Amino acid sequence: MVTGSVTRAVVVYESMFGNTRLVAEAIGRGLASAAEVTVLPVSKATADVLDGADLVVAGGPTHMHGMSRARSRQMAVAMARKPGSPLVLEPDVEGPGLREWIPALGHLTFAAAAFDTRAQGVPFFTGRASKPINKALLRRGLTIVAKPESFVVAGKDTHLVEGEVSRATKWGRALADEVAGVAA
Repeated sequence: MVTGSVTRAVVVYESMFGNTRLVAEAIGRGLASAAEVTVLPVSKATADVLDGADLVVAGGPTHMHGMSRARSRQMAVAMARKPGSPLVLEPDVEGPGLREWIPALGHLTFAAAAFDTRAQGVPFFTGRASKPINKALLRRGLTIVAKPESFVVAGKDTHLVEGEVSRATKWGRALADEVAGVAA
């Protein structure tokens, strides 16, 4: 439960090619200015890791306008394994994603925020996984402390747009401030 400031934050991410992991790590660095932070992939985000958290930040890549599904993760794996592909898969890419993890959490009572990585362009056309992640967190009883945030990826090699990592760090700092303000 939020008690006046963030003392413990957990950043949970799902990442296919490393961009969402980079954003999650940057958010964690921003939160570290005000809290003890754990950043980990969804495959390692067990209930005991969340125990005692004041804030959970969850994020993943945008697939087909929303959160990834088993099929879209399989498609990402196939894309990366094509001969000549510059894409490198994250270690737990073939495991469960946020879509499966969030409903399994049960009812929770701490603060939360959602983020995504998405293709460069107008969100209407690219989609945003952060909005359905946000809704799923709300259904678990979490108190949403910030609007869902997107971090942009560009090009065939799917690299983060310049400045997005530093923007993620700033967003992490702002989240810590926001949670402190909600609790005050």
